[in-house]
Amino acid sequence: MAIIQRHKQQLDREARPRDSAPSVIEFRGVTKSYGATNGGVEDITLQIARGDFVFLVGSTGSGKSTLMKLLIKEIEPDSGQIVVAGHDLRDVTNKKVPFYRRNIGMVFQDFKLLPDRTVHDNVAYALQVTGQSRKEIRSKVPDVLRLTGLSTKLHHFPDQLSGGEQQRVAIARAFVNHPPLLLADEPTGNLDPETSVGIMQLLHRINRAGTTVLVATHDNHMVDRMRRRVIELEAGSLIRDEYDAKYSTKELDTAEFAQLLDNDDDIDDIFA
Repeated sequence: MAIIQRHKQQLDREARPRDSAPSVIEFRGVTKSYGATNGGVEDITLQIARGDFVFLVGSTGSGKSTLMKLLIKEIEPDSGQIVVAGHDLRDVTNKKVPFYRRNIGMVFQDFKLLPDRTVHDNVAYALQVTGQSRKEIRSKVPDVLRLTGLSTKLHHFPDQLSGGEQQRVAIARAFVNHPPLLLADEPTGNLDPETSVGIMQLLHRINRAGTTVLVATHDNHMVDRMRRRVIELEAGSLIRDEYDAKYSTKELDTAEFAQLLDNDDDIDDIFA
């Protein structure tokens, strides 16, 4: 069975006990202040459902980074409630934070790869720290490397890869545990436009498998081209929440870009 089919079935099984709470992310009146410093958030209330692909946009200091840090419990809110995949983050103690983070996918602008480990071992590490067996690692790592286009790079070290390839490794590592949620913080910030399109196609494939994807980005042109849900922050407040972002007529035509995504090679055929 293909990796995408297995992932969908796993998410379906996990979702059944939580049918009454379909949201993967819930912010309920969340405020985080840094005093006179910009970048906090104020009274944020929003819901992101299972299977959504959401862009989080806003200028520097708008609160994007704060929102992402709240989601991974790097910081705590001053007030309000955050629920992720049915778990109230107030109940996640400091001792449980590493376990919590291992069960959501996280992708960063600077990749955060282990420089002394190969592509295979960087991805396998995400399974090792969750206690998965060697048999499971041998099965899952090749699957996700095929999905991310890295099958021929498994013995390479990070410094032997391009920036786009390194980001693909980071995405493979984030997805190999088949998380219900993948957070990507400026995943194309250090990449050229053509490579950025490839990374967005990959995140689109993962989203098609059923994983909820939240991407914080400054790339408003990419957001407009993809026409996905857009949440915009300004000075810490939520000012826009659209399910079908308008697209720009000055850049690559949006319909053309959407067709490029939708015409992706069928994943089930590739990885069957």
